Amino acid sequence: MSRYPSCDRFSVLFLDRYLPFCYDLWHGVNKAMDQIPSTHSEQDAGEDRPIENNEVENIPPSQGNLRRLWGKILEAGLGETTLRIGTGIVSIILILVVVWVMSNFFLKSSRSQAESLTGTVTPTPPISLPASGGDFAISTAVTPEFAGVSRLVNLHTNLPSHPRDSVMPYTVAKGDTLFDIADKFGLKPESLFWSNRYILGDNPDNLIPGLVINIPPQDGAIYQWNTGDGLNGVAKYYKVTVDAIIDWPGNHLDRNTLGDYSFPNIPAGTQLFIPDGKAEFTDWLPHITRGSSADAGVRGPGYCGTIDEGPIGSGSFIYPTGNSWISGYNWAPPIHNAIDFGGTMGIPIYAADSGVVVYSGWNNNGYGYLIVIDHGNGWQTRYAHLSQRNVECGAYVYQGDVIGLMGSTGNSTGPHLHFELLNLTYGKVNPLDFLH
Repeated sequence: MSRYPSCDRFSVLFLDRYLPFCYDLWHGVNKAMDQIPSTHSEQDAGEDRPIENNEVENIPPSQGNLRRLWGKILEAGLGETTLRIGTGIVSIILILVVVWVMSNFFLKSSRSQAESLTGTVTPTPPISLPASGGDFAISTAVTPEFAGVSRLVNLHTNLPSHPRDSVMPYTVAKGDTLFDIADKFGLKPESLFWSNRYILGDNPDNLIPGLVINIPPQDGAIYQWNTGDGLNGVAKYYKVTVDAIIDWPGNHLDRNTLGDYSFPNIPAGTQLFIPDGKAEFTDWLPHITRGSSADAGVRGPGYCGTIDEGPIGSGSFIYPTGNSWISGYNWAPPIHNAIDFGGTMGIPIYAADSGVVVYSGWNNNGYGYLIVIDHGNGWQTRYAHLSQRNVECGAYVYQGDVIGLMGSTGNSTGPHLHFELLNLTYGKVNPLDFLH
């Protein structure tokens, strides 16, 4: 069998198609020659005789030397023999041309493709293996004719990840937000929030660089046990079953030693993970109205007490800063019920609508310098982290008045305005739905 079967098939196909063509060409030439005008008499038709010299000389010069040469060949009676020899020579030449083209283009292309698939064959060097009971070595050298495709060696092994059942610490880096960290560990932001309420105090703005927080093993909450707590009450608060808390491996609780679930044997200060637990959020700055009589100790030193009068707002709100871009947290209830407007230190802050100032001063729950305006129509706006306050308690303000300057006081990692919009009926709403 041929080494290049595709080449043999091509050659056979060529000879099968080309030789009949040469044969037809030869017959066509003979037929054409028979139609050349002759000086023979009709009675000599069909008789072979030599062409007279004067007939060759009578060929017009315009027909060229080839016609004269052909006439002399016919005169010598070698016409048919010449055609056969010429056809054979042309056939041989064409066959040689085809073989040359195939060997220089087709076969080279096939070899290069084969080499690109197999790659360079590199012999494996001898390997010396220690033999028991002797000092000789066994050679496992592979000769080139038996060498195979080389294999890359990867000494790294990927081990499947195992579920985590314990809480791990994480140090907050600059630029981190509660949402970024939650996404990094595949958690819901509220789960990360509920797992760090003892650290953040229910305020995501307390997340600052360098702070070490808890990363729970999955979505849920972390509860710190207090003396007098009961498992039934804790499970009800977080909307889970008692079994979910006891059976979590990371809690290390033993049913045989727990005792009464109402007063279980759990040391105070123990942190328990509540899988899939959901907690309530604490509003550290309740709604402050003009008629509120709560003392300043709960609200903070900026609380203004009871105020009976003041302008009534229009119910239409403008942007409180010249910048409308968001910096840090966007509207993300229930974790962040506000908008953080970005800007530079000291830019003016405007009253979003007309009203009266019911809080102006420092806030103890992370807001820094805070101003609260009651608009007298059920609406209230809050402006936090100010660097300067331009209005005091009881001041009448009108839409567009400068009430303070942007800052980064309280629990803040950079200059921005924490802006909240509240309604007595609907609670906290997304400011972006009402600002224009």
